[in-house]
Amino acid sequence: MTGRLIETLDDIREGCDWLAGAEPRFAAALERTGLPPLRRSGGGFPALLHTICAQQLSVASANAVWTRLQAAGADDPAVLSQLDESALRQFGLSRPKARYALALAGSGIDYDALAVLPEDEAIAVLTSVKGIGVWTAEIYLMFSVGRADVFAPGDLALQEATRILFGLRKRPDEKSLRRRAARWSPWRGVAARLLWAYYRVTKQREGITE
Repeated sequence: MTGRLIETLDDIREGCDWLAGAEPRFAAALERTGLPPLRRSGGGFPALLHTICAQQLSVASANAVWTRLQAAGADDPAVLSQLDESALRQFGLSRPKARYALALAGSGIDYDALAVLPEDEAIAVLTSVKGIGVWTAEIYLMFSVGRADVFAPGDLALQEATRILFGLRKRPDEKSLRRRAARWSPWRGVAARLLWAYYRVTKQREGITE
């Protein structure tokens, strides 16, 4: 059993109510942030390809690369597979990212299965593709698949929000935050949304969510 998916704001509300009842600090955060946004996005090959394209680029540069890829129909794995590294570099991809894009196109991932596989197996499927790390896999499962109990403890904004909300002396690392987040199951995906919202409120800038 993989748990439920987040489909609507009612799911977010249910998760927030559970978290606020389980942890008073989440109740305090919720008072400041209000209900966090749904943050559901499209999935499948285009979503992961877009993530690969956007890594370490400004929003404007990433959007320009993505627009060129879409115009060529290369957001379809069958089309992209017919291109070579040189052609992809003309769209603005670096040599490593061109290789990652081709690896993803040829990976044969069953995207529908990611909604029902156990979390560790779903992450293993995604990270088996060169260029996709654990953080990217977790973000994809949270926002593209909608898994309600997935968390991304390697995310710097989540680490910093946790430090502030829980009054920690220093920012927790990925390992310690993963242990702490286990207490927020089965709503770790909603806890992440609430912490990102809290981060924006306290830092007055957007958290790292993609």
